Amino acid sequence: MHQNYYFLKQLAPALHQQLAGKTFIEAFSQEKDEIILVFDASVNDQNLVDPFFIKATLRSNFACLSFPDSFDRARRNSVNLFIDFQNQKVDFVQVYLNERAIQIRFEDGKKLVFKLFGNRSNLIALNEEGIATQLFNNKLPADKSITSESLNRQIDQSYEAFVQNKERFEALFPTFGKLVNAYLVEKIRDLNNASEKWGIIQQTLIKLDTPPYYLTKIELVPALSLLPVGEIITEYNDPIEALNGFYLAYIRLSGIDKEKAEIIRMLRKRLTQTDHYLENTFKKLVELEEATKNDEIGNIIMANLHAIPERTEKIELFDFYRDQPIVVKLKKDLTAQKNAEGYYRKSKNEKIELGRLNDSLAAREIERQNLAKHLTAIESIESLRELRSYIKTNGLDHTKAVATATDLFKKVEFMGYTILIGRNAKNNDVLTKQFATKDDLWLHAKDVTGSHVVIKNQPGRNFPALVIERAAELAAFYSKRKNDSLCPVIYTPKKFVRKPKGLPEGAVVIDKENVLMVAAKGE
Repeated sequence: MHQNYYFLKQLAPALHQQLAGKTFIEAFSQEKDEIILVFDASVNDQNLVDPFFIKATLRSNFACLSFPDSFDRARRNSVNLFIDFQNQKVDFVQVYLNERAIQIRFEDGKKLVFKLFGNRSNLIALNEEGIATQLFNNKLPADKSITSESLNRQIDQSYEAFVQNKERFEALFPTFGKLVNAYLVEKIRDLNNASEKWGIIQQTLIKLDTPPYYLTKIELVPALSLLPVGEIITEYNDPIEALNGFYLAYIRLSGIDKEKAEIIRMLRKRLTQTDHYLENTFKKLVELEEATKNDEIGNIIMANLHAIPERTEKIELFDFYRDQPIVVKLKKDLTAQKNAEGYYRKSKNEKIELGRLNDSLAAREIERQNLAKHLTAIESIESLRELRSYIKTNGLDHTKAVATATDLFKKVEFMGYTILIGRNAKNNDVLTKQFATKDDLWLHAKDVTGSHVVIKNQPGRNFPALVIERAAELAAFYSKRKNDSLCPVIYTPKKFVRKPKGLPEGAVVIDKENVLMVAAKGE
């Protein structure tokens, strides 16, 4: 939580006390992805009177501010940066509203902004109008469009908004982050009353807005938390001291701690994903088993052939399985007998789906047991050599593992077919160019941006109409037409989809296509 908005909200006033009235002396970088900012009461960089140093480590895998007592600059291999700010006095330091960004504003109206967005952290210079003029990390070109206005986020965080959002606090408090979200989910899990849930949220906000700051360990990795979670090492009341303490603890991680923490994090993530899959698949299985079976509906229609008028779309019949009325949907262009035959065909697919779900549950349960076994074994290992040997022997080398379709894309199983869904434009390209074969079926919502969807081919079998329809529903759902009543979806064999050089990410050319109209339907 060293980048959490609620921590930065308390860090900014502490920095204001240190920096207000001081002069920006220099900013320099002598290591990649690291910049040092020097402020002092004087304007003479040769004889500092009361200096204050900010060290910003802005790597993609770790971003953090720290505040060393002193810093000796190497005159070789260091570069002066943000020279427009030299000799400018600091006016104030402030956090942006509901955002993980701190601004240092100078008397001339210019600002230096620490944008602390995880692996997209950066230091940005803004001019008097609040427009970006310089970036520390130029590999984040989207930061050039950042403005002071865009960094302030007004969010309705009232009780009424909480109720309107169906008591989902995440939409109201996007600044909480994973740790606070997990904490709150656990706290309100067994509460049914909205006001009681809101009370817990308000109590948590009070904790987030006040010290102490906990230096703790979560999954063996040091973390700075505003909540008493994990293995607490020490507590701080000053945010600057807390951040320095966290930074030192993190960079002093030993080799065994780093590698062990990474493999444990990976195993726990896979355990969580497996648990979610088991829970969702079991619910789907129960729904299928408890629902009225298609063969039963077929039998009910056959028993009432004489009572069904022609061109009927919906009729109430007697369900002799449950001894109560049932409303049956029919296709008006078909006879009652042909409608019954359609339900019998669906029944065959229904049985296939039930069998597949049961097999999948059994396989995932075995996978979960193996993951839990590996986790227990690794947690007890103390030797780096033993850890690496265990990882290699059991095929857990995640750093060298080739990403699978399940890792990269959303995956839906339907009637024994695998449907893969791209997550974004770049991911769409990977799906279409690298994971789809020429005989797979490719789908996309027509004339709008959206996910590429691929149905994996099964040799010797044609794609069932129901499978194509289901994949089309997913393509519609993951597109800009998600909220339309009906969405046209293109479908074609992958061999008719091309990616000419020069097209932007996610864009393709289709040489031959069919179109299906469907309603958007997610997983």
